[in-house]
Amino acid sequence: MKEITSTQNPELKTLVKLHDRRHRRKEGKFLIEGAREASRALLAGVEVEKLYFCEGFFSPEALELYQDFDAVEQVRLSRPAFEKISLRENPDGILALAVLPEFDLQELHLSEQALVLVLQGLEKPGNLGALLRTADGVGVDAVFITGEGTDLYNPNVIRASQGSVFTQPVHAVQDEELLDFLKQSSFTILAATPHTQKTYWEADYSGPTAICLGTEHEGLSEFWMHQATEQVVIPMQGTADSLNVGIAGALLLYEALRQRKH
Repeated sequence: MKEITSTQNPELKTLVKLHDRRHRRKEGKFLIEGAREASRALLAGVEVEKLYFCEGFFSPEALELYQDFDAVEQVRLSRPAFEKISLRENPDGILALAVLPEFDLQELHLSEQALVLVLQGLEKPGNLGALLRTADGVGVDAVFITGEGTDLYNPNVIRASQGSVFTQPVHAVQDEELLDFLKQSSFTILAATPHTQKTYWEADYSGPTAICLGTEHEGLSEFWMHQATEQVVIPMQGTADSLNVGIAGALLLYEALRQRKH
C-alpha cells in the first residue's frame, strides 16, 4: 500500500488544488471528505478513484467505512499530510478522490407528479448544503442549480449537505435548457418573491411542481420571474424584510409535502 508522509509530496499538492473550482473543472475530479459523505457517495454510485486515510484521525464510523473501500486504491497518509488536504478542524481520517459526474438533462426521467427544486445563483455553500439536506428530507425528485453561484462540489457544500448532494439527482444546468425541460413536462413553475399577495400555502403543489428560489439579496432573476406560472410570498410580520433562503426553501418544500400527504 502506498504511503505519503511528506507535506511537500506532489500528489498532495495536486489534491489541495482541487479545493478550487477552476481546478475541479479542469481535472474533472473533486474531493469528498468525511466518512458519512463518502459513504453516501459510494451508495449513490459515485466513481471513487482513490481513498486517502489516516488511522490516527479515525472515528468509529470512519473505521467501519474504510473496510467498505476494498475495491478502491488506498493511500495511507501521515497526520501532517492528511491535515494539509483536510478542510476540517476535527477530521475523521477519510478523504476520497472522485470523478465529476456527467449529466444529460434529456436523460433524466421524473415521475408524473414530480416535485423539483430550482436554485438560482446561490453563493453561500452553507445555504446550498442546507437546502440539499431539506430537499432530501422532503424526498424531492431532483434539484437543479443554475447561474454562477456556488459549485455543487465545493467541499463546504458537500459538508453542509452531509452528503445529501449524492442521495438525490442534483445537477447544474443552464436556465434556458431547464426551462424548456420543465415546460415540456408541464410543470407548474412556482417563484418565491416578496412582490406578490398570494401566500405560499395558498398555492397548489399537487401536480408536477418546480419551486424556484434565488439569492437573499437579489431574489430570482427576471428570467424566472417572467416565466413563473405562479408567484408566492412568505408573509413577514416584523421589521426584517426577508428570510434566510434555507428557511424559505424549507417552508415551501414542507408545504408541498404536507399537501401531497393529504
